[in-house]
Amino acid sequence: MNELHDLELLLRADTPMVFMESREELRLLDLITAIGRRLGSAVFRWSVTEGLSRAEQASKPMLNTQTPEGVLRHIKATPLPGLYLLLDFHPYLEDPRTVRYLKEIAQGYGTTPRTLILISHAVVPPEELRHLATVFTVTLPDAAALKRLIREEIRGWQARNRGRLLKTDPDAVQKLVSNLGGVTVTDARRLVHNAIADDGAITASDLPAVMRAKYALLGKGGLVSFEYDTASFSAVAGLSRLKDWLDRREPAFRGADDMPDPPKGVLLLGVQGAGKSLAAKSVAGQYGLPLLRLDFAVLYDKYIGETERNLREALAIADTMAPCVLWIDEIEKGVASSESDHGVSRRVLGTLLNWMAERSSRVFVVATANDIASLPPELIRKGRFDELFFVDLPDTEVRAEILRIHLQARDQAPDEFDLPQLAQASEGFSGAEMEQAVVAALYSARARDEVLDSSHLMHEIDTTRPLSVTMREHIDWLREWAAERAVPAH
Repeated sequence: MNELHDLELLLRADTPMVFMESREELRLLDLITAIGRRLGSAVFRWSVTEGLSRAEQASKPMLNTQTPEGVLRHIKATPLPGLYLLLDFHPYLEDPRTVRYLKEIAQGYGTTPRTLILISHAVVPPEELRHLATVFTVTLPDAAALKRLIREEIRGWQARNRGRLLKTDPDAVQKLVSNLGGVTVTDARRLVHNAIADDGAITASDLPAVMRAKYALLGKGGLVSFEYDTASFSAVAGLSRLKDWLDRREPAFRGADDMPDPPKGVLLLGVQGAGKSLAAKSVAGQYGLPLLRLDFAVLYDKYIGETERNLREALAIADTMAPCVLWIDEIEKGVASSESDHGVSRRVLGTLLNWMAERSSRVFVVATANDIASLPPELIRKGRFDELFFVDLPDTEVRAEILRIHLQARDQAPDEFDLPQLAQASEGFSGAEMEQAVVAALYSARARDEVLDSSHLMHEIDTTRPLSVTMREHIDWLREWAAERAVPAH
């Protein structure tokens, strides 16, 4: 990242007008002022509240320059060359008189080299000015720049604390660099400053707060949600094949030099309540990454083209948050074709497939699905996801472990229960149904003012009709489909 060099080359190339889209106004002011000194050029700054004044020195605003027309009339009339920074000028670009003034100033560059630089959070050159203007993209800091920034903040903290050494964890620092990707220099500096100021250290404990703050900076939380409640695979029973698969690929995902192709993601197909959502959360916990959840119900819009635009924005957020895990829950609800949606689902599918094929960011996708028959074949073919896992109902051993986990989570001693018998009796139960049996048994015991024991659990198990009974035909068909097309997750 060498914006000073790139922008200086642009201004040396006799450019009459530059559009710069950025929220880092103060940093750009410093950058352009430094370039002005190198070029021996005067730098002027305008805002609607202060008018036009010299940027390099404290000076009074020039008369009659507070309005957009007033400042442009002044610039057009002055014989003084220089760089003229117009801050937050974008609302005035819809006025034909304003556009005409800008055009005439730019056309007069050969006589008086005055460069207009428009800086705003959102600047789009009007069609009449496109042939006269250049759009300068303000780059985001790369890894090297972020490392320098962290070192600067460390030195600053040590100077403020009389040379006291800052505790740093090299692995946490590297993860911090990775997690700061996609934010501006100003925002990155603030996030690092807060991480250090919190406890006088940079450790793994700082990373969750940094990621939450980064997500908040994006300002588009309605499209994807930040899941604070990630899980650990220690809290997940079974799924041994999925766990092994993820373990083998973790170094590649973290950017190991000898592994150029990071894993793209997995599709988890299975019975409702079998643990697909918990597995998705656990992937984020396993990799120590933020978890974003994409809900198609939020993305869909009644206006043509808006749903696809919403999806593109949601995926862009995921790219910015990378490295991260993107959980697409019940993906079939977003891409399943329907005669009544006027082709929206097909366009959504196309947008999603295009992103999956072309993305270079480290976004690990975990998609879950209950109805494989609704998924288009383009999505489930090899290459879209690294692997398709089938999450079946847990076997007896896994059901015992599920009971153990849920009893411990509710401050019960698992060893005081007959777990083998309970596991045997709950044949055909999903993980969610096992949890509900524990919850219902607790309520039942409390209502009778009794201590929870195996009899309460056995009663709930005996009186429950699991999905394996009520949806037997569907589950049998699902198992038959997955037998030759998917990898067992357990």
